[in-house]
Amino acid sequence: MDVRPCPHYIPVGMEMTATQSGRGRPREFDPEEALAAALQVFWRRGYEGASLAELTEAMGITKPSLYACFGNKEALFRKALDLYERDKLCYVKASLEEPTAKAVAERMLRGSLAIQTGNTDPQGCMGVISSVGGTAHSECIRDEVLARRASSDRALLDRFERAKAEGDLPAGVEPQALACYLSTVIQGMAVQAGAGVPRDRLEQLIDTTLTMWPSK
Repeated sequence: MDVRPCPHYIPVGMEMTATQSGRGRPREFDPEEALAAALQVFWRRGYEGASLAELTEAMGITKPSLYACFGNKEALFRKALDLYERDKLCYVKASLEEPTAKAVAERMLRGSLAIQTGNTDPQGCMGVISSVGGTAHSECIRDEVLARRASSDRALLDRFERAKAEGDLPAGVEPQALACYLSTVIQGMAVQAGAGVPRDRLEQLIDTTLTMWPSK
């Protein structure tokens, strides 16, 4: 993730504040902390619902500093997505390294639930929240979210195809259908978590899914 300074406007990592003499002086801010604050706003409100005023207030910077450090709102959102994937979705890669398809599914389901129902972050999935937009401009954002999801789905499909080749799945089970099924369950959990469904009910959904999981 690239949050290096940009030479435009105000020096990156600095914000101008007034002094008694009327001249401005630089005030430092941490780009990583500002980006983390922006992530929380996007996660809670979605791309379309997050206004620049709300973003800059949460980040503790002015609009010129936002543009100078991160680019426009769309560029800021893409960097927020990078941070979300790095810090919140790190369980996905670990899940794909599990020895069986069922273990992959369980780790992904429980990792997803932990993120969707945590006490410190907004409820639900940032990707699901931001994948539906109402304006032509937000179509680019939806396409970005869907492209990232497609990449994740491809990695899951590859893992299930390997599981079938290794004899870990019954002969009649199609890896494509199984990967689609698991992704649908996870996205459905995200929607329900965002709507306030209690965690224990979602845990029951996970247990039911694993009970029904095809195995030899």
